[in-house]
Order: sequence, then C-alpha cells, then structure tokens
Amino acid sequence: MSDTLYLSLWYPNLRLEALGEKLCAVLGAFAAHGGEARVYSATVWPVSWSETPVFERVYGRMAGDPGANAGAEPRHAVEEALELLHEDDAYEFQIGWNLWELEAGDGGTPGAGKATAGSSTAQEAQSAPRSVQDDRPKLVAQDDNSNLSDQRLAGRWVRGTRLVRVTGYGPLFGEGAYEQDGHIRIDLGSDVPFLEEGADLDQVGARHVEENVRQLIALAGGVEKASGATARLLWSELGESLAQRLAERLGIRN
Repeated sequence: MSDTLYLSLWYPNLRLEALGEKLCAVLGAFAAHGGEARVYSATVWPVSWSETPVFERVYGRMAGDPGANAGAEPRHAVEEALELLHEDDAYEFQIGWNLWELEAGDGGTPGAGKATAGSSTAQEAQSAPRSVQDDRPKLVAQDDNSNLSDQRLAGRWVRGTRLVRVTGYGPLFGEGAYEQDGHIRIDLGSDVPFLEEGADLDQVGARHVEENVRQLIALAGGVEKASGATARLLWSELGESLAQRLAERLGIRN
C-alpha cells in the first residue's frame, strides 16, 4: 500500500519576517538534488486548509510558447506571495522534482510508481489543500541500459517530473500546525518510487530505486543545511517507517 512522504523542518525562535529567507533557501536547494531551479506556482492559504486561497499564481510555461522559461525564480515567487505577511497564513509553493519511475508497457498494467504532477500528494485529514494542475508536458528520459522490446512488454524505467509542495507556516495557521508539521513542510508525494512494491525488481529496477532513495536522502540533508534547520523529520501519512519498509523490500535483515 502506497503512503505519502513528508519532510518537516524546524528553526529555533523563527520570526515570521525570516520565513521568506528560509523558503528561498529550501526551494533553491532543489536544483542540486534532482529538482528544478524554478518555482511552478505559489498559493497563500488563510487560517486553515478549508479556506479559499487569498493568493494564487501559476508561473508555468504558457501554452504556445515552448521556448519560454518555465516557472519563476524562487526569490521572486516568495517575495510575491509573502508581500503581505500574516501570522495565520500558510505559503505554499510547487516545484518540480525528478525521480525514476516504472512506466507501464504496451497492454500492461500502469506502473505503480507513476507520479502525476500536481496530484502526487494524498489528501490532508479533514480537508486537503488543492494543487495547481500542471500544464507542462511530463519530461522523461529513457534508461539506455534497458532493452526496448523488453520495456514495451514489461514496462520501462523513465526519469519523470513530479510537483512537490513546499509550505511555510505562519505561527497561527491551523491553530499552530507548525509545531507538528514544521515551520516548513515539504510534501514529497507517494513513496512508490522509493519502494516499487508492486513490481518485480531486476538489477536495473533495484538500481533505480536505490538512486531515488539516495536522492531523497541528499535532498533532506541539502535543504536542512541550506536553510539552517536545527531539526528535521522524514515521516509518512500512515506513520510507517520508510527505512523499515525499504529493508523488507530488499530483503535486508538486522
């Protein structure tokens, strides 16, 4: 059963005025760890996830203009969204992150790891924040080490882009949700690319899953260091341990 992964970051005595710098640092770290350099969208949520956004901006590539730069520079997006700071607002940004995924072969069952940009996250309890839909084509890179005819039958590994959400919390949003979720929370989406529990992993598949896990670890360390977080937590919606599930998946014993 797939789960949703989150990475929470906390900062000592964080002032609301300093939240923007932390968000810029986190978003800026993605490009060095398999992510994109530009932000796709920004949304400001007042009071709680059940309220209507007070600000929404999509910076994605405009239709009919394939040569245009997709997205906005992180600092520009953050400054625009945080122009009016409120203690009871949450500031959400979507940014691309690239992972190896198992794509279905012809006539086969869709790969369990297929991630859809803009809808890769599970719903929040009670009321889920809405995701801005991605109007960009999904970019994939074919694995050169795989045989094409075998891929068509059994599915192939592709390098796909999913949108993840980076949210900075005002201290009063959701009745102090930052205490549990972090001053900044990264919604990484489904854990399927890190486990592929619905697939029989061959040597190539195991290598790609390992690459995804290494990239996840590197991203967690990268955003922590770049933003000066003093505590971080990688956790799941269902409360299951990714490390334990990965060990079971690969047959690792203590």
